[in-house]
Amino acid sequence: MNRKHFLTTLLAALGLTAGSAQAQAFPNKPLKIVVPTSAGSGSDITARYFAEQLTTVLGQPVLIDNKPGANGVIAAMAVKQAAADGYTIFLGTNTHMAVNPSVVKDLPYDGLKDFRPVTGIARGMMIFIAPANSRLGSVQDLVAASKAASQQLNVGSYTAGFRLSAEWFASVAGTRSVYVNYRGAPEVFTALMGNQLDWAVSDLIAAMPQVKGGKLKALGVSGDRRHPDYPEIPTIKESGYPEYVNYTWTSMYIRAETPDSVADRLVDAMQKILATPGAREFIAKIGSDPMPLAPAEMRRFQISETERFRKVAEGAGIKPE
Repeated sequence: MNRKHFLTTLLAALGLTAGSAQAQAFPNKPLKIVVPTSAGSGSDITARYFAEQLTTVLGQPVLIDNKPGANGVIAAMAVKQAAADGYTIFLGTNTHMAVNPSVVKDLPYDGLKDFRPVTGIARGMMIFIAPANSRLGSVQDLVAASKAASQQLNVGSYTAGFRLSAEWFASVAGTRSVYVNYRGAPEVFTALMGNQLDWAVSDLIAAMPQVKGGKLKALGVSGDRRHPDYPEIPTIKESGYPEYVNYTWTSMYIRAETPDSVADRLVDAMQKILATPGAREFIAKIGSDPMPLAPAEMRRFQISETERFRKVAEGAGIKPE
């Protein structure tokens, strides 16, 4: 009897399969979180915090693997092509898991079929901003100027999710703007300061240092209420567009084929971490709200977000490219 046959026979005698034995031992080696952005980004900071917490709870090192580029496709494919054993985790956002299906042609992964959620983590508001010397001082000013201008205003941003957010606002407000894409937030802020853009959509936390420094002007935030740290900035909802509530969000995923017992170990660990005061303080510090959705809830939310962005893209005439 060879070693492999002996092991199989032994496991059968114990009432175990190779998969269940593996799951019982999980984790017995380092794990990694694949991050679709570069080191120092908001997603990277979030991943590093939770990697540290998971290391403590799981008893194994949790490493960070930054794979930026291609709108998150490189990172998503790295997880899709990894073993379905729970050791490779994807830190996905609304862009990668709900927006890309509407804007990326021949997307090589399916955010719903290829991955299973571990947990929701956090959601954050977006902000509409304008140059500090702009005549625009509010969302109402933006709408009025857009409708009165002989030429369409220029709006800029740096992710497909922000572009669809701008297009969604245009549809509810009855306005149109010319969209200009940039590589990142710093380039958008530079364009605004140089009056090359009339307005922009940004991550709130990335923009606020420029706003507080007087270099940019805040028009409105996209949450269902004002941000507790910046109560002076009105919401777009209260500015006359009650249906416009929009958040970025972050969540964790693993391969869809991962055994349930392995997935459950990760789910339990993350739910335990997210319930701690430390995790709540971290999420508040980065300017976000907790979003500790369990796997089934996260899946339903992801489906609804994917459908919402699909409708926005179709309404704006945006085709995958």
